[in-house]
Amino acid sequence: MAQIFERSSNALARMSLVLTGLIVIALGVTLDQLQRSPWVTRQGQRPEQPVPFSHKHHVQGLGLQCQYCHTTVEKSSYAGIPPTKTCINCHAQIWTNAQLLEPVRSSWATGESIPWIRVHDLPDFVFFNHSIHVNKGIGCTTCHGRVDQMPLMYAQNTLQMEWCLDCHRNPAKNLRPTSQVYDMAWEEPASDRPVWCAATDEKPGVPTAESVNCTTKDPSGAGAQMASLQLPLMGAHGVAPYAGNDAIETVQYKKFTSQYDLGHFLVDRYKIRTPKDLTSCEVCHR
Repeated sequence: MAQIFERSSNALARMSLVLTGLIVIALGVTLDQLQRSPWVTRQGQRPEQPVPFSHKHHVQGLGLQCQYCHTTVEKSSYAGIPPTKTCINCHAQIWTNAQLLEPVRSSWATGESIPWIRVHDLPDFVFFNHSIHVNKGIGCTTCHGRVDQMPLMYAQNTLQMEWCLDCHRNPAKNLRPTSQVYDMAWEEPASDRPVWCAATDEKPGVPTAESVNCTTKDPSGAGAQMASLQLPLMGAHGVAPYAGNDAIETVQYKKFTSQYDLGHFLVDRYKIRTPKDLTSCEVCHR
């Protein structure tokens, strides 16, 4: 073969193999970064909507609660896109002739839904339940970001599987009291802003999250690590079952000054399943 190939051909062959390997590695890294990029995830992109609805104006400016428009977020897997009637409740009285709201008036007159473009759009094979996350102490901002500061809605996070798994591997870092789920300005506990929580006995048929009561105000007013309060013992329908001194229960409040301690307390009290408990792929995939 020496008569056909020059001696330098051996070096060229080695170089071509190395170059091919580098190209394959570079291609793999490029594709890996591409599938995490906003070009694929649409993270940070603001799609053009039929009506430029401003969450900042309605939430921060007017003080509308999330549940007013997203009526099923606490009881359904789907948060719900508000029907035209929800918009007309106000805009039958204000901005009645604004050209900006012509699609809303047209939808109300014809009965055809406004063709909103989904901003947070999961793959069809993914099953996500809004109600279980909301009722287990996951705030709106954890997934959607500071919606109250968005003039136009965009996706704050990638919503890819690795992002979901990052939370499920350590849910304590994102849990908050269920009373603070809709608080857009919620901040994790610190020494200068402690959170007080008390856990009562669990009752059959009552969600575990309802057995925890948290407050940002010191129940005792003394600033101690523990506080005991005597409260009326309530029965069905919030009525004391009987009168007398026995109708009193003592509730122990504990002070939390870090998200780590509060989160692990809520993981235990809310009965959050650990990654080892999520053994079936059908929990998230259909």
